[in-house]
Amino acid sequence: MVAMTSALLVSLFAFLVSLSSLYIPSCSSSTDAFVFGGCTQEKYAPNSPYESNINSLLTSLVNSATYSSYNNYTVMGSSPQDVIYGLYQCRGDLSMPDCATCVARAVSQVGSFCPYNSGGALQLQGCYIKYDNTSFLGEEDKTVVLKKCGPSVGYDSDGMSRRDSVLAALVGSGGPYRVGGSGDVQGLAQCVGDLSFTECQDCVSEAIGRVKSECGGAVYGDMFLAKCYARYSTGGAHFYSKTHHDKSYSEGEKTFAIIIGLLAGVALLIIFLTFVRKVFGENGKIFTLLFLFIFI
Repeated sequence: MVAMTSALLVSLFAFLVSLSSLYIPSCSSSTDAFVFGGCTQEKYAPNSPYESNINSLLTSLVNSATYSSYNNYTVMGSSPQDVIYGLYQCRGDLSMPDCATCVARAVSQVGSFCPYNSGGALQLQGCYIKYDNTSFLGEEDKTVVLKKCGPSVGYDSDGMSRRDSVLAALVGSGGPYRVGGSGDVQGLAQCVGDLSFTECQDCVSEAIGRVKSECGGAVYGDMFLAKCYARYSTGGAHFYSKTHHDKSYSEGEKTFAIIIGLLAGVALLIIFLTFVRKVFGENGKIFTLLFLFIFI
């Protein structure tokens, strides 16, 4: 009986694990999903001092992301050719654990994305990393690196007016991370942390002007420049803010808690009945059958 009980408990545990994967939604779609990446043409030699400096830099990025949403580093080398510059930045609404996870994911991917390239950049939904042997820190750069527009559903004067108002409010906001909304229209903008306030304003204005003109009446638009980005969504068509997933997390966690409670109760019941049968022998069997008849 004990062996059968153990087997049953193992089965229940496996069932619990399978249910957890069904009911707890993954956050990877909002933070770890790939957006874009790029690599410099210049290469470095394997096992060179520059490779060692890259590894040191990337390790620093991951470590720093556990306590700060932005940081930059310069790793000096024995020669000017071995100096490397790098930074990371997390989306402004991410918690420190989510930021650290995202940066670690980006660092783990950039090596295979840019093998032996002297410089590389990788943008995930929740974070951005970049490194190069030519300094780019503190320099404004409005080069378009990604433009993505959703489908157009025809001109909606009210929707476009609210979109334009939301985007205008982002320009007027302060700070490197800016988010706003009106009804079913949401907007998001962010600058890389090495820009000054004036440079950030200039970059965000450029990104918003471009996304409005180039995406027209699209239901969503993404405009990533080298040092900032602007995004909008109408009707919940396409957006990546953390709060967009809060409800689904809550529902999943409640369901999962109920399942844990039920399965824990079943497991305790089995252990109790096994104990009764072991202690009371035949009388325990009678008690067990009576208990199951009454309560089940």
